[in-house]
Amino acid sequence: MRDLVAGSAPGTAAPSERDLVERFGVARMTVRQALDALVAEGVLQRFPGRGTFVAPPRRKPSRVASFTEDMATRGTVAESRTLAAEKVRAPAGVARALGLGPREAVLRWRRIRLADGSPVCLSDCYINAALAPGLLDGPDLPASLYDELAARGRRPTWAEDSLSAGVATPEEAALLECKEGTVVIRLTRRALWEDRPVEVSRSVYRADQHTLSFQLGV
Repeated sequence: MRDLVAGSAPGTAAPSERDLVERFGVARMTVRQALDALVAEGVLQRFPGRGTFVAPPRRKPSRVASFTEDMATRGTVAESRTLAAEKVRAPAGVARALGLGPREAVLRWRRIRLADGSPVCLSDCYINAALAPGLLDGPDLPASLYDELAARGRRPTWAEDSLSAGVATPEEAALLECKEGTVVIRLTRRALWEDRPVEVSRSVYRADQHTLSFQLGV
């Protein structure tokens, strides 16, 4: 069946159950089970009352993008101002999210993220120190966290994001150069490399300077 539809344009009618029974000399139930399996895989799609057709190719999940990569797709230049780069004992919530024991060491990297020179995001990131030893050592910090993790073979392959709306606190307003009470978007991320949590971050975006976009599919 795969060979029969291989190379067919999306929307092409698949052979009927009767045709397949006659072609392969098998029971109709066997044909139906095979078609059901190909529908579940996304090779075919079924429309009640119309029939079964070749499905369009499924989109692959979007790659977990860094701020630098996100800005590049928008045609803007990303920059960072580091506010803190240190090794600290993990706060309780961070330790749980990273799968660490109480008060284990993590790397904390707090930055103002800029797009074309304008501050749009305040990011507070905690990194599993055991997976990225020495990442924040030395005077020259990485331009991109995910690029540095990729160079170590530990770039996040999966991320769990949580969004909420809020207003800027006095500290956030001062750092993001906006008025206190300005609407902001709060993004919490837990990023995993394979099945190991490597990063937990809390970011605050100016809603008047940044739009968060997503690709969704089935």
